[in-house]
Amino acid sequence: MSEVRYVRRFGRRERIQHFCLFVSFLALAATGLPLKFHTTEWAQTLMALPGSVGLARLTHRTAAVLTFAYAFVHLGFLVRRVLREGDRGLVWGWRSMVPNPRDLRDFYQHLRWFLYLGPRPRFDRWTYWEKFDYFAVFWGVAIIGLSGLMLWFPGFFTLFLPGWVLNVAHVIHSDEALLATGFIFLFHFFHTHLRPESFPLDPVVFTGRVPLERFKEERPVDYERLVQRGELERHLVDPPSPGRQRFAYVFGFTALIVALSSK
Repeated sequence: MSEVRYVRRFGRRERIQHFCLFVSFLALAATGLPLKFHTTEWAQTLMALPGSVGLARLTHRTAAVLTFAYAFVHLGFLVRRVLREGDRGLVWGWRSMVPNPRDLRDFYQHLRWFLYLGPRPRFDRWTYWEKFDYFAVFWGVAIIGLSGLMLWFPGFFTLFLPGWVLNVAHVIHSDEALLATGFIFLFHFFHTHLRPESFPLDPVVFTGRVPLERFKEERPVDYERLVQRGELERHLVDPPSPGRQRFAYVFGFTALIVALSSK
């Protein structure tokens, strides 16, 4: 029996960035939600544990620093590739995460497919919902991050801003964080892990590799492009090692259960 062939979909840099994003987001949610819902019994019980308040504060701020770190690293990578190396493909085209007219067409065709009115769209390297998720992170880091910094360093920001801005920052930080948590734990987890194609867990972002047959089925346009250009063999890799697969499923299921349980 021949061994299943895999296609490299994510490199080490992307996997590390996603790992940092996932860990920091869970830490922020776990320490921020009890503060937002401090009047509830579960939050009061949690915060009443010895050292919980101080530990929650330290964990929240550490995770915030990690969030800013991976965000600036990623932005620096994009700026270097686009401005210094002239890689315009990251701004527009099939490799770009920027939405384009094809995404609108795919969205429309996907809705028709859901209603049994047409065939399933043939997706390229990135789908419209993946691009939405991608820019949702940018929005969240900018809005939630800036408002969080204002609450973290009120003395500095009130040197040049009126005091009522802190009240606005508190509302924005709290409500936008709840919106982001709800979106990630419900929508992102569903269309990433709970769809029939990937249920019960999609380990691709942890291993960086996807079976060739699944790649052909889910990303037919990207697959055909690689074949036409004669580049497919260059992207074929060995199956993920047993250790990496175990890590993907153990960490993935643990994080998934923790996230869904918090809802």
